[in-house]
Amino acid sequence: QVQLAESGGGLVQIGGSLTLSCAASESIFSLNVIGWYRQAPGNQRELVARIIDGSEADYAESAKGRFTISSDNAKNTVYLQMKSLKPEDTFVYLCYAERMDEEAGLKYMYWGQGTQVTVVS
Repeated sequence: QVQLAESGGGLVQIGGSLTLSCAASESIFSLNVIGWYRQAPGNQRELVARIIDGSEADYAESAKGRFTISSDNAKNTVYLQMKSLKPEDTFVYLCYAERMDEEAGLKYMYWGQGTQVTVVS
């Protein structure tokens, strides 16, 4: 069971920046994917950005050019740097990870508790 702990959310003004952190309980290299989703109350989660196989970064269209995902493998931590924030970026941001068990043909997904980001004028 992988534990994921987010931090760094909060209140930020329009156009401001914020960096979220996700500390994993084990090496990021042991995970096939690690990244961020976001969710509004009552709505589905939407992918924001992820790192695939430890190196390939992938972004949702809404995040391209404004958000950057990165990792510090020594700290087992993934970051989401967000800039030029807009009110429509107001969500709970959840860290997630995937691990494939190829032998069994199974995919395991793990989720953090989430951290609230609120963009205000």
